[in-house]
Amino acid sequence: MVAASNVSAAAACAPSMTTTLVKTVVPTSLPERHVNMGDGVQVLNKQRLQDLVKEVDPNEQLDDDVEELLLQIADEFIENVVTSSCRIAKHRKSNVLEAKDVQLSLEKNWNMWIPGFGAEEVQPYKKASSTEAHKQRMALIRKTLKKY
Repeated sequence: MVAASNVSAAAACAPSMTTTLVKTVVPTSLPERHVNMGDGVQVLNKQRLQDLVKEVDPNEQLDDDVEELLLQIADEFIENVVTSSCRIAKHRKSNVLEAKDVQLSLEKNWNMWIPGFGAEEVQPYKKASSTEAHKQRMALIRKTLKKY
């Protein structure tokens, strides 16, 4: 994900004092919603999405509307991660987007991290907090197990 977005991320992280050139593009037809209009690099397209679905279930077929929605969600996720990662890099007073910026963005905004990828410290396993109802059920199970 980071490698595919390096070009656009580096441009997004550039200092604001530079002159910005705007390229005007007049499309001959309306683009689909999931097309990345930035630098032409698209991380997920319809064919790749269909391949991923086939890996999960070879008999499954997605509707066109569902494909469009999933592609739009993926593009929004990538844009969100790259934007927040660039903010983190700028906060470090750097104009270079590094893997640790993306990792921090994923951890803080989405509560997720990629194990073994450039982590300087070992991330502890985060155990989900159990609800009161779950604690009561577990106590009941332990109580019944003690009888036998």
